[in-house]
This record gives sequence, C-alpha cells and structure tokens, in this order.
Amino acid sequence: MTHTRLTVLLTASVLLLATAPLARADDAPSVPPGTEATASAPVELDPNDPDLKLPEGATLAGAKVLDIKSVVEDQSGDERREDTNTDVKFALQAEVLFGKDSAELGGEAKARISGIAQEIKAQNATRIRVFGFTDDLGSSAHGDVLSKKRANAVHDVLSQELNDAALTYEVRGYGEQYPIADNSTEPGRKKNRRVEVSFPRTEN
Repeated sequence: MTHTRLTVLLTASVLLLATAPLARADDAPSVPPGTEATASAPVELDPNDPDLKLPEGATLAGAKVLDIKSVVEDQSGDERREDTNTDVKFALQAEVLFGKDSAELGGEAKARISGIAQEIKAQNATRIRVFGFTDDLGSSAHGDVLSKKRANAVHDVLSQELNDAALTYEVRGYGEQYPIADNSTEPGRKKNRRVEVSFPRTEN
C-alpha cells in the first residue's frame, strides 16, 4: 500500500513539472534593461522520441539555457565581480568612489576603475555599460540625478584609460531602482549605493 501511494505521488509530481506554465517575464528578478541573458538553447529535444518518457497528456516546456554565475566579493564588500556565460560585471560601492552626496572621484577610486579598464582590454570588449544606483533615502529625483552624475564620472575615467574611439558606451543613472540588498538596513543601503560596469565576455 505504501509503495503504491509513493508511485502515485511521484507520477503526479512529474506531471506537474512537465505541464507547469512557464514563468512570466515579470516574475523574474528585476535587472536593468539591456542586461538580460540572451543565450539560446544548444540542444533540441524531439517530444515524439520513444525513449523520452512523459506521463500521458504531458508536454515539454520550451528549452532554456541555465546561465552559470560566479560572484566574488572582496572582504570589505567594497567591490563585487560577477561572471556569467556571457558577461562580466563589476559593482563598486559609492563610498569607495565618492564622498557623501558627491560625484567627484577620489584617488583610490581612479585606481580601481583603472583595474576594470585592464579587464575590459583583456576581454576585447567593444560595448560597455556604466550604470549608477542609489539607496531609497532622499527624493527619487535627487537619486536619479546623482546616480547619473556618478555613472558619467566613472565613464570619463574609463574612456581616458581605454582611449579607444571604437568602443560604445551606455551610461545611465537608475537612482533607487533595481536594489541588490534590503534598503531597510544601513548595510543594505550601502550595497545599493553603487556604480556597475559590465561588458560582454570574450567568446572562446
């Protein structure tokens, strides 16, 4: 009796997995426009293959590539690097780059941005995104302006370091949009006050 019940439950689970509707785009984690994964499925499956075992009436969902992400954050949390199948992203906390409520870069900031420029050269990237973000303190309009100014400041250093007219830059200020941590705590707000630099990986 127990064995029969287990078999029924397992079959029901497979049926639910096989016929479950795909998640809507607005159910996915929020990311800035233009940074979504674009990889296509490398393998096609024939739903009529006799070796493919599906419950009666079940259908296959669309194929999807799982993007592998590696995240490295330094001990202080001042700098974070994310590597995926397609992109490299650096996130620098605003306190490392700027004074409070300022868009003026300090000496240490320029050294860190120079390191990112070297990685861009190593990847032979031709498209670079520089996005600024703030926490949710203060007015949204002020955050939008400050984040854009900070993104522009980082862009200016990158363009000087790289000195390549063929490079294409996308520079935006998103203000308090797209937080990566909880804005109800100071450690979370600190993570959200950041500038991100991202670019495509070299295809091997």
